Amino acid sequence: MRDVHILGAGLSGLAAATILAKSGIKVHVHEVRGDSGARFDGDFQGLENWTSETDFFDEMKDWGLDPSEFKSNSFSVVDLAHPDDEITNPITDGIAFRVVERGTDSHCIDQGLKRMALESGVEIHYKSKKDAADCDIIAAGPKNSSAVAFGEIFHTSHKNHVTFQLNDKLAPGAYSYMIIIDGIGLICTCLWRKQRKSSRYLNETIAWYEKYYDLDRKPIKRVGGKGDFGLPSKYRHEGKYYVGEAGGLQDFMWGFGMRYAITSGVLAAKDILGECDYEKEVRKRLIPLVKSSVINRFLMNRMGDRGFKIIANYWMKNQTKTGDGLKFMKRIYSPGWIRKLIWPVAKLSMLRKIKDNDGRIIHRMPFRKSLKRDDWNPSSRAIEIGEEWKSIQKYGGKVSFKEE
Repeated sequence: MRDVHILGAGLSGLAAATILAKSGIKVHVHEVRGDSGARFDGDFQGLENWTSETDFFDEMKDWGLDPSEFKSNSFSVVDLAHPDDEITNPITDGIAFRVVERGTDSHCIDQGLKRMALESGVEIHYKSKKDAADCDIIAAGPKNSSAVAFGEIFHTSHKNHVTFQLNDKLAPGAYSYMIIIDGIGLICTCLWRKQRKSSRYLNETIAWYEKYYDLDRKPIKRVGGKGDFGLPSKYRHEGKYYVGEAGGLQDFMWGFGMRYAITSGVLAAKDILGECDYEKEVRKRLIPLVKSSVINRFLMNRMGDRGFKIIANYWMKNQTKTGDGLKFMKRIYSPGWIRKLIWPVAKLSMLRKIKDNDGRIIHRMPFRKSLKRDDWNPSSRAIEIGEEWKSIQKYGGKVSFKEE
């Protein structure tokens, strides 16, 4: 078999490369950046474990991928912060999700996948501007913005912890979260409505977490990223496989995408090896989940804090009834007849039809405009936090995102 060329050395591209190389195929991965994970800056991300009955690490092992190659911390309980500041605790007997770090440090998931690929014989070409037309698998990152996230990484004496907050003021149309792993914390706010002077949301979010948690916070740096959400008409087009974000395979509700990325990369490799039909498998295994997340996002966009409070209360009532906080998350991703009825309305309302440069038709979610309620005056503590950060910047504090 001829050599296989993959565009993008992220999770999906490296997963595909590893599977192919282990089967004896010569694989070249082309990455425009200088290293895998270079678009990230040491921020924590969640690897969800509720969209399948099978634990994701068990799936990885079945595919021949070794999750011990990167650091992860599993959680079965989190703090759920309601819009009215009530804090409750969704809990499960199993693993709800794992926290991994993204970036170029050796313990990051990006570097773990990179090591697996290299050990399998993959050739990775960094700082390579390979034309997509000359590649077999397209695993490139986001092109545009449908949502953005801003966070601060800091030293803390607080124990390992995760808080997930539903708050339309601090995170317009979305959520904020705090993750603390081994003395390093990340407070992040996600914006699903476009804003000016976006750092004010991060400052106000930090002020909220300081109020409710004893953080002993010592800022290190500020980080940011974007997500581009769209549903293409095809996942294999003109002989090319579109995986991960390039295939629109991510969660429109919460922004989770790592599980979909790795899964789609594996499925593309298996198609090349003649073990499955990529288009059929993606539509069977992943697209129902993606469509459910689109519907969830459609409903969230219309809620505000009143709706968020209803969700949080229902989540806890469902946990009391079932004895498992994870069942609520599984339920809202389960396709059913009600969701089938909502889907055409959600698609028409949220997604805009475009033709991509590669000829595919994509129904893309644009970055929504801000609302009147997004205009508010910051608290005195948030102003102080902003001034403190300006002082830290003067002495080398780094920011990996632009204000606008």
